[in-house]
Amino acid sequence: MTGLFQERRLAFTQRCLKYLRYVLNDHFVLVLMVLLGFLALQYRQLLEHFPANPWIVYLLLAVVTVLLLFAGRIATYLESADRVFLLPKEDEVLGWIQAARLRAMLLWGIVQLVVQVLLFPLYLKLGWSLLIFALYLLILSVMKYVWLVLQTRFVSQSGQLDWDRAVQYETKRQQGILRFYSLFTHVKGISSDVKRRKYLDVVLTFVKKRQGRTWDYLFIRSFLRSGDSFGLSLRLLALSMASLLLIAESWLGAGLAVLFDYLLLFQLLPLYHAYDYQYLTRLYPLSPQDKVVSFKRVVQIIIYLVLTSQLLVGLLALQDKAYLAVLAGAGIFLAHLYLGLKSKKLID
Repeated sequence: MTGLFQERRLAFTQRCLKYLRYVLNDHFVLVLMVLLGFLALQYRQLLEHFPANPWIVYLLLAVVTVLLLFAGRIATYLESADRVFLLPKEDEVLGWIQAARLRAMLLWGIVQLVVQVLLFPLYLKLGWSLLIFALYLLILSVMKYVWLVLQTRFVSQSGQLDWDRAVQYETKRQQGILRFYSLFTHVKGISSDVKRRKYLDVVLTFVKKRQGRTWDYLFIRSFLRSGDSFGLSLRLLALSMASLLLIAESWLGAGLAVLFDYLLLFQLLPLYHAYDYQYLTRLYPLSPQDKVVSFKRVVQIIIYLVLTSQLLVGLLALQDKAYLAVLAGAGIFLAHLYLGLKSKKLID
């Protein structure tokens, strides 16, 4: 039984490593190095010029602590067929889940410990002693373990396994990891949820009901009701806004906004294949070129709406207004030249 789950873990790890080379490309690594250097510089300046009223430090530490506390999930590697084929081995599966919980505690507990130790100089500046900090780390470790135990609610107190909830939990965990990789490259095996958002139906009324705009309506409808595209687009927009508002250096804030625009465009590319499963669309009296034109038009509208929001925020937040032209130029390049190249490869 252990060998079976270890084989599944190895297969999923190799799959993630295959996609990781697309994430850690030269451009993204360069951005990460610049961001890391910026954070290190800001951290040093904060320690050297510690504020008299350290409420912002308390807020920073609270946010980091909460993020670390709720980070990490237990990897069980259960599959749908296990509900039938592994049912006689339920006790061994429960033992594997307990071992997986221990591994998750060790991994994410160490991550939490390392980050908190890196932030230890801030706690010293706030007047904490080493003993209080050690007790604080112990409390956080206990809370981390409680959080991981709560994740395995599919195991009852009597030791019975709720197979449906356990399989659903693992599927959701793996899908979350694969969706992150899908920001950078095409990932197979991602399932998307469709949810009608009635408050957004008014957007569809702006689409002209003409034969030539059929694919416009379908693409916009898919974007608004797709949990992946719409939700990730909002998160990327929020991150770009936060970069422009919170980062004092205009070049870095604008650069991160451009990076998030690139990720947004990459996330919108699979929208072209949203209706490939629906064979009735092939009966429409429309040429394949109409679909291509509509796809580009819808993506460009989304990009320009995001870009307009960024320019308005940048007009108020950026100290060096020259970077607004850089932001606008990068957005136009992504919406036309880069979209044209990527959509051509995607369609071909």
